[in-house]
Amino acid sequence: MSSQYEVGSIVEGKVTGIKPFGAFVALDDQKQGLVHISHVAHGFVKEINDHLSVGDEVKVKVLSVDEESGKISLSIRETQPKPERQERSERPERPKRANGGKRQEQQSNQGQGFNTLEEKLKVWLKESNEIQADLNKRIKK
Repeated sequence: MSSQYEVGSIVEGKVTGIKPFGAFVALDDQKQGLVHISHVAHGFVKEINDHLSVGDEVKVKVLSVDEESGKISLSIRETQPKPERQERSERPERPKRANGGKRQEQQSNQGQGFNTLEEKLKVWLKESNEIQADLNKRIKK
């Protein structure tokens, strides 16, 4: 009965219902199929209602036909030309920091060569204490 719709064929249909997961498309008076939301358009479709409305005439490609249940899986996306891939734009440059992006303590230790973990720990503890003192001042105000 549903064998009149062959896998791979492209047919015209009418949107009869829309659900969050896809759209039902009537292929004729007897048969309808489902266009899953992932096959509505190229790219990500967050809200199917932005792309389809009940009553829309659409071209669909038959993806699969389940003879036992009579379910027909359709795709609108595969009837449309694939959009050309756009080159990714380069990330905008971050604004430069006044001190070259380094903390004051790191700048002062630059000429000393390799810093041991113990030296770094002292710097981190000092920074942490300064931050904590600043937070305590704000809380008291």
